[in-house]
Amino acid sequence: MFDDADPILARVREIALALPEAAEKITHGRPTFFTERVFGYYGGSPRGATHDRHDSAILFRPDPEDEPALRADDRFWEPAYLWPHGWLALDLESGVDWTEVAELMDASYRATAPRRLVAALDRRTP
Repeated sequence: MFDDADPILARVREIALALPEAAEKITHGRPTFFTERVFGYYGGSPRGATHDRHDSAILFRPDPEDEPALRADDRFWEPAYLWPHGWLALDLESGVDWTEVAELMDASYRATAPRRLVAALDRRTP
């Protein structure tokens, strides 16, 4: 379901694994980024789709303040299985704003990581 040599995945890994105590494991055939809880997935399918895979997408928990704007942006979609829990997804195959990706992963990390790790992130963020 993914190519370990994918340059988009390499950049997503760089962003995700730079967060305090972040790690990666493969779950359901896809790279998954976590601390004590998952904060990101690489690749997935849209809600209700049976054969529509998006292998170069990030799945994340948005910042509640940003969520309405993200849902109004047609680049974002609800991923299968995770959408009832507030997750969104963004395809990365056609033009990537890596600053935006880093901000989305940061927000998802903050929504799922323990307070001590969020505090560690805040201490190192200028």
